[in-house]
Formats: sequence, C-alpha cells, structure tokens
Amino acid sequence: MSLQIAGANIDPEHVENFEDMEKQFAVKAVQHMSTYWSILEKMRGSYLRLTRMDDEIYEHLKKDFPELDPKEPIDEDKMKSKEGKERWRNFMTAYEKNIDDYNFGTMLRSRPDVEYTEKDTIFAMRMQFYAIEIARNKLGLNDWIYEKEHPEEAKKESS
Repeated sequence: MSLQIAGANIDPEHVENFEDMEKQFAVKAVQHMSTYWSILEKMRGSYLRLTRMDDEIYEHLKKDFPELDPKEPIDEDKMKSKEGKERWRNFMTAYEKNIDDYNFGTMLRSRPDVEYTEKDTIFAMRMQFYAIEIARNKLGLNDWIYEKEHPEEAKKESS
C-alpha cells in the first residue's frame, strides 16, 4: 500500500494503523494539550480567544447542546454514543471550511476543575475541544489555573 499526498482524500475505514502515524498523532496531541495548559497558566481563560469564531461557536454550542453544562463533568459515554457522535458530527461539519484541523484528535479534560490527568482526560475531536473550552473560558471556569500560578494577583483582586 502506498501513502497518498498529504491533504488528499483518505478513507479512514481502509487505512492501516501505522505505528509511526500513531506516534506522530500522540506527539501532536500532547503538544496541543501542553501548549493550551501553558497559555492558561499565563492568561486567564476568560480573556482568551481560541479561534476567530469563538462567539459563533459558543452560541452554536448552546443552541445544539442546550443540556451541556460546561461546569459539569463530560459524560464521555453519551458523547461517544451513536446519537452523540451524530450530533457532534453535525455540529463540527459547520466548521469544516473555517477551522483548521477541526476534526483532528486531541485531548480534553472531562472536568473544568482539574488538571489533565489520565483519569480526567478524554480523547475528543479538535472542534469538540474548542466548543467546550470556549464555553468554559467564557464562564471563567478556567481562571483558577492562572490564579494558581499567580496567587499574588488573585489576592489583590479579591481584596
């Protein structure tokens, strides 16, 4: 089997799992996770924009997933159920032409009040990550990460 040119149409149902491809994916997912965490340590999530479309993505998330509460843990089984996959696929497809790597796999914290850990991290599509983290940021749910790194500033603001 020969590999096609990057960006060409690939049928994921008929692609063999190549060990090098898996390693490259893992490296990229961990880099994305580490970079995002590092940004949250340097800047309050409530001041952060992840994409140029954050407001639209947030409104779309609220419209398509009104039951999703960003404060609550993500129900991974529900998210990855047949119905959940279909709902998320429909949501994500709207960003196919506007968000780079919208369907690339990445890591997502299952809860906003914890760091990335083996127990509290799930595999998700990049667009799911954006939608959920944008909502968490808009609600200030990730600000604790910055405050943990900058306790002196958190103290000043609370007095």
